[in-house]
Amino acid sequence: MSTLDRVKVDQRCAPDASGTGPAGTGAVPAVSVVVIVYNDENRLPTAVRSVLDQTLRSVEVVIVDDRSTDGSYRAAQRLAAAHPDRVRAFRLPENSGGCGAPRNHGIRQARGDYVLFLDSDDVLERNACRNMLEAAETTGADLVSGLCVRVHVDSRTRKEVKWYPWLYERTRTLESVSELPDLLVFDTLSTNKCYRRQFLLDEGLEFPVGIHYEDLLFSARAYVAARRITLIPNRVYDWRIVDRPDVAAARSISNRRDEIANFAHRMEIHRRVDRLLARHGLLELKFAKDVKWLKHDLVLHLRELPFRDEAYRREFAEIARAYLESIDRAAFDEAEPIQAICAYLLHESDWDNLLPAVDTLTNRDKISSPLVERAGRVYWCARHIEDDPFGRHVLDVTDLGHHTKPVGKMFLRNALTRYEEHAGTVRLAGRITNPLGVIPPGARLFAQLEFYARRKGVRFQTFRFPVAEVRHEGETIAWEASAPLAKGLRPIGVVDAVWDVRLHLDVDGARTTTRLTATGSGPPAGGLAVRPRLTRLVADRMEPEVSARGHLSFRLVPDKKAHELVRRGMQGKAARRVKSGYRKARARRRDLTSGRSKLRVYHEVFSRLPHRRGLVVFESHLGRQYSDSPKAIYEEMRRQGLKFEAVWAYAGSPDGFPADATLVRRWSLPYLRALAQAEFWVDNQSYPLKLTKRPGTTYLQTWHGSALKRMGFDEPGWKVRSRAAQAAQQRTLDRFDRFLIRSEHDVRTLARAFRLQERTLLRVGYPRNDALVRARERAETFSGRRERAVLAAELGISADKEVLLYAPTFRQRGGKRKRFELPFDAERFADTFGDRYVLLVRSHYLNHVVLPPSVRGSVIDVTAHHDVTPLLALADGLITDYSSVMFDYSLLDRPMFFFAYDYEEYVHEDRGTYFDLLERAPGPVVRTEDELYAVLGSLADQRVKYAAPRERFVADFSEFDRGNAAQSVVDQFFAHWRRT
Repeated sequence: MSTLDRVKVDQRCAPDASGTGPAGTGAVPAVSVVVIVYNDENRLPTAVRSVLDQTLRSVEVVIVDDRSTDGSYRAAQRLAAAHPDRVRAFRLPENSGGCGAPRNHGIRQARGDYVLFLDSDDVLERNACRNMLEAAETTGADLVSGLCVRVHVDSRTRKEVKWYPWLYERTRTLESVSELPDLLVFDTLSTNKCYRRQFLLDEGLEFPVGIHYEDLLFSARAYVAARRITLIPNRVYDWRIVDRPDVAAARSISNRRDEIANFAHRMEIHRRVDRLLARHGLLELKFAKDVKWLKHDLVLHLRELPFRDEAYRREFAEIARAYLESIDRAAFDEAEPIQAICAYLLHESDWDNLLPAVDTLTNRDKISSPLVERAGRVYWCARHIEDDPFGRHVLDVTDLGHHTKPVGKMFLRNALTRYEEHAGTVRLAGRITNPLGVIPPGARLFAQLEFYARRKGVRFQTFRFPVAEVRHEGETIAWEASAPLAKGLRPIGVVDAVWDVRLHLDVDGARTTTRLTATGSGPPAGGLAVRPRLTRLVADRMEPEVSARGHLSFRLVPDKKAHELVRRGMQGKAARRVKSGYRKARARRRDLTSGRSKLRVYHEVFSRLPHRRGLVVFESHLGRQYSDSPKAIYEEMRRQGLKFEAVWAYAGSPDGFPADATLVRRWSLPYLRALAQAEFWVDNQSYPLKLTKRPGTTYLQTWHGSALKRMGFDEPGWKVRSRAAQAAQQRTLDRFDRFLIRSEHDVRTLARAFRLQERTLLRVGYPRNDALVRARERAETFSGRRERAVLAAELGISADKEVLLYAPTFRQRGGKRKRFELPFDAERFADTFGDRYVLLVRSHYLNHVVLPPSVRGSVIDVTAHHDVTPLLALADGLITDYSSVMFDYSLLDRPMFFFAYDYEEYVHEDRGTYFDLLERAPGPVVRTEDELYAVLGSLADQRVKYAAPRERFVADFSEFDRGNAAQSVVDQFFAHWRRT
């Protein structure tokens, strides 16, 4: 009889809730849960109760006490006495100092067919044993693993975080762990697993003793030895986390990273796992583990280095260097750049560059190095790049794009160099990193210190003090300041106990904000007398400290006796009412600013307000740009002098939007109110989908391009969606009152795909293309070389060079945006064509691109330009792939090149297309970089060769673009607003 069959019989004779009854007749339990405990008498009963309450009744508890010094063993004996048939208690003769020995003892004492491990401060999910047993018996697995959830028990909301949930999205059985390397690499826990006991005994699987991180080795041995492994999507184990140090009984092993022995143990375990994998020839698993070690294990300890002394760092580097020698260098390419940089600098014991790099590792957006440019590439530091090819490779940070950022977009390291206190005043000095000299020597510099309370979701008052001296020192900006905190800073008390500091630096009017890095020599000593607004009982001084991220902060500290009085007061009934009211107020505020509440306000409040005659709300590309046909219509309305109220929606920054319009942030309450009261919506993509358009509002949908790829309900994904989802989508499309059409191709594709009625279609062309039609007319009217726009001078393009524009379509992988990587070598392009062409690169507005400094002047990133139309007008030739700019650019009758390097994937694996680009492209279609460079050899040849295909292309796809679209739209809808 199998264990599962036996359990079914036992369940019919299950014990009652007390744990006594028929199961005590000597039946062999199906599952033994080994609960280990050390000095945890208060939480042990909860852990054991989570086992006794399992829906699978055939479960025994084996408690193993690691020679506790408190009452843990007595608590275990009481539990065994209360449940004699289900609980047994054991005690080791001496403390082992870890989890290995008590778990090994538990394996030897277990009687069940299967074994689970449970720590005394955690609990099992109620159905864990049943689900894991059924999976093991059904699949014949030696090991079953389920989902572990980290539960932050001392947080107000009991925050829960799933442990590597992608491993447990579905049930699956592996014949070997090599089928899923992530399992061995990431889920190294032993406690969310069920093991066949005979498997443990046959393989001699035991935990190592006398060393920490025993789970890593035990799990690796079990994974490698198991003949079959089953993963189930069920929650099985609650890892209960106590974050507050005053609540936690003791720090966990993994949190003792200030102890060098902790790191030494981790490295020894990793070496043993590596030897295990090598013996079994599992080199792919070793490589995956190397990557994870660089990205996670090493990072955890690197973040501690700024807080440790020189002796610790020296010993740490010696241990790490030996292990780094065993790491496959290819693994560095799989880690994030800053992780690889830190690992390399640690190997080289380059502390001058490593410690700033760790600052960036901890604060990901911070630029902590001055950087250096060599031969058109940007490196983290100058050291190592001349004589070490591998170091040059790792330290190359060109692709991070720091060289493309203005100072206002940089988060710079600001190292505190002096801290002094005198008569209630703090004197501070520091040095701000100046990467690649982004702050020039002659820049006008102004700085200000700001002190603000650290309180999530709540804004308290801030206090600012001028910085007396700011001076340029090449790779750094030095500053000095005095802040009379005792007089100038008045905290409230209690609710603003911690104060952070930042320095605002203005460089020629552009502002960058820095934090004060105070690691290296420990927190500054001292304390300043303060007078909180509540009372000095809550605090009588402010002491400096260093935050977990290494930044200077200050904490209000009360007198001990006064603190005890306040603490007692805060636990009283009146204080509880105040705190409860405060929490409710915060919750109401969060609710009022939520998307759900905004929708309710829009529909129930704003939509009842009267329409405002002459109010037009404009939006382009979801508020990201001032561009496209909405811009052309707006400017035509201004040109004609119409009397109307213009509102432009923006997302992100309002820079670049018109100064003569009201600007509202997308999804803000003013935005929603404007939409509710508007007489017209003018947009090229979509206003928020859940907003119902009111009767009396006219929606002019200009759209943003003719279609090559399938759209709307023609997309394969939409065809398989539910009727409800399709109906909801149709309701958003039915908001369109007019939809601009540029050709009958749009009628056959877009109009049909969006299920638009004929009366909705407006055959006038695209207003954005009026400028292109006029540009072509001017070129045909005037002979000789065409006159370039002001944009060429702004971009620094000389008159003797022709301009190519590369404008690809949107790229995404796995539904996520990503940095767009050029499908050709920009440096090779510059070397090949730099004397003839300037290449403008404009990636899709949802992507971004990084160009190396070596191509300056030859290849220019113009993605940040709001409107593509002036760029099209400037270009002598267009390089694209499947972007709708092909339809717009054809109006200029200039050469076009189609770099379709992923054509089969795009056409057959993505949405599909409405026509075959290979047959109808008005220019050469190439697949490789070499082919592209070959056809770029002569624009003149391409003009002649593809003249007829370009003419046909315009006739097929742009028949209504006649240069008067904006005027036609304005005349039809807004002419009655002309000033008399």
